[in-house]
Amino acid sequence: MNIILLSGGSGKRLWPLSNDIRSKQFIKIFKQSNGTYESMLQRMYHNIKEIDKKGSITIATSKSQVSAIFNQLGENVGISVEPCRRDTFPAIALASEYLKDVRGIGLNEVVIVCPVDPYVKREYFEALQNLAVQAEKNEANLVLMGIEPTYPSEKYGYIIPKSNTATAMVSTFKEKPTVDLAQQYIEEGALWNGGVFAFKLSYLIDKAHELIDYIDYEDMLKRYESLPKISFDYAVVEKEKKIQVQRFQGEWKDLGTWNTLTEAMEDAVFGNGILNDKCKNVHIVNEMDVPILAMGLHDVVISASPEGILVSDKEQSSYIKPIVDGFEQQIMFAEKSWGSFRVIDVEKESLTIKVTLNPKHSMNYHSHKNRDEAWIVI
Repeated sequence: MNIILLSGGSGKRLWPLSNDIRSKQFIKIFKQSNGTYESMLQRMYHNIKEIDKKGSITIATSKSQVSAIFNQLGENVGISVEPCRRDTFPAIALASEYLKDVRGIGLNEVVIVCPVDPYVKREYFEALQNLAVQAEKNEANLVLMGIEPTYPSEKYGYIIPKSNTATAMVSTFKEKPTVDLAQQYIEEGALWNGGVFAFKLSYLIDKAHELIDYIDYEDMLKRYESLPKISFDYAVVEKEKKIQVQRFQGEWKDLGTWNTLTEAMEDAVFGNGILNDKCKNVHIVNEMDVPILAMGLHDVVISASPEGILVSDKEQSSYIKPIVDGFEQQIMFAEKSWGSFRVIDVEKESLTIKVTLNPKHSMNYHSHKNRDEAWIVI
């Protein structure tokens, strides 16, 4: 399989663990069988490789995320880097040109695009393979994965198929509806649009040349800042007449809020924390060295990091972003290709930073004329 993983966003709905450069997909919160933890990015990448060891994975991302990706996956992973953010159509067009010109993928090969951050299990990755097989048949220009809805959601767009068969032609698309309309769509056989689709590489390259004036990958990079911000759904999907959808009935969760993220956590406590026996549906996620004690709480998430502390009713945690957008604060933690840094003390005229350098890695040091620095190497 040739897969483009879309890795973007600032993930502020998971503050204080996420920030402008540490998006939700980099938070190591999923417990593995050996007791260690991995991120959404690592989980998605490793599961794809488990299903298809020879599969080609390219991560479409912004410059601010490159170091974190190298830190978590190593420096041999393929990355298509947006010079600036221009929404999903330019990002996918650039990644497709990267596949053609840099990685040498043939125009007749199938490419699958999917987001990096849903919570899914093995059946999802098997469904990706089925999607590729269907795209190979050339019965449609695009083949979408339609998620079988589990409830009437206002958060997702809906795909209306022409029939209730496992693979069907698409009748139309509906934008994010009200709950009542969503229920009506579901009763008519509608599916969630999870942003997963497959196509022949030639199809996307032709679309890119149709909508963007450029020559090749390098030329698109140079022109990227001038490209309009436009979603793939609006630029391509909603205008395409030959589209199929394949039903997916397995587990699929968008872990975009604390409420949904904690549903996927194996343990109620991550880090240094204690819940007494009167707590119900309470989760603690603590990246600090100090303990958190919760007593007698119901339906609450508590999260602590050097960026701040969140104590919220789980349902209310969905509305965190407008508040956090108003915060102006120092970035307190970031992963780099060489390791990571954590700010441990901030004063008016001084900053204390703990730098962790990974084995066999090095970092550049820049001298500064306007400040003094003291390094202690342990």
